[in-house]
Amino acid sequence: MTWIEAVVLGALQGLTEFLPISSSAHLRIVGPLLPSGSDPGAAFTAIVQIGSEAAVLLYFRHDLLRIARAWATSLRGGADHDRDAARLGWLILVGTLPIGVAGLALRDAIEGAMRHLLLTAATLILFGLLLGLADRLGRKSLTLQELRWRHGLVFGLAQALALVPGVSRSGGTITAGLLMGFTRETAARYSFLLAVPAVLASGLFQLLRHGTDATAVPPGPTALAALVAFGVGYAVIVGFLRVVAARSFMPFVVYRVLLGLLLVVLLGTGRLHPL
Repeated sequence: MTWIEAVVLGALQGLTEFLPISSSAHLRIVGPLLPSGSDPGAAFTAIVQIGSEAAVLLYFRHDLLRIARAWATSLRGGADHDRDAARLGWLILVGTLPIGVAGLALRDAIEGAMRHLLLTAATLILFGLLLGLADRLGRKSLTLQELRWRHGLVFGLAQALALVPGVSRSGGTITAGLLMGFTRETAARYSFLLAVPAVLASGLFQLLRHGTDATAVPPGPTALAALVAFGVGYAVIVGFLRVVAARSFMPFVVYRVLLGLLLVVLLGTGRLHPL
């Protein structure tokens, strides 16, 4: 991987991580089209996601600090904590369990069979249409204050589906939120908060696992890609949350379907190989 390719992949990661269009699918598709002509791999993807997730930490730093303090106080049995914030802390932890269990149980498949591009094309289209259906039928009335344990578990299960490239972490959780009746802004905001422990844990796991293997994860280009993902990702968060409350998700639905169909064409013509 060259330095220029690292910048391209980092920018792509930051641009697509927080939009409901699947960052892992984009890296999986674009990687083989670059001059080096290879799949960046699940390890590279997970590590670079640390950069875009750092943008979440920066943007939501006040919310996350309030949640962490309230959760820690509730853990000690203190009576003077922010109950809503403490509940969010517990719900984020519960919502992280499904993807943690699935990630460990399906580790080999995640790094192998699940990266099959026909599966990516199918999930891009299917979950794109599901997002459109949820956006059209959802009540869009519930807020974070109305988030309960059953909602947290459903959000967590939806996030676990994003282990398959093409589903989209934000797309899956936003779709689940809309189907449960949450507003677009609430679903997106909680999606970003829920992703923090899962993405950081996955990235650190891959960093510890492959950190000394320069052939699997080239340290310099990977670090550069993560840095670029951080800068681009922060800008995307700011813009996305400003427009999501008033705008439909239909442009993302159309984009996902078209990208999935284009991927089928690229596979059919031999421009891309499934694995």
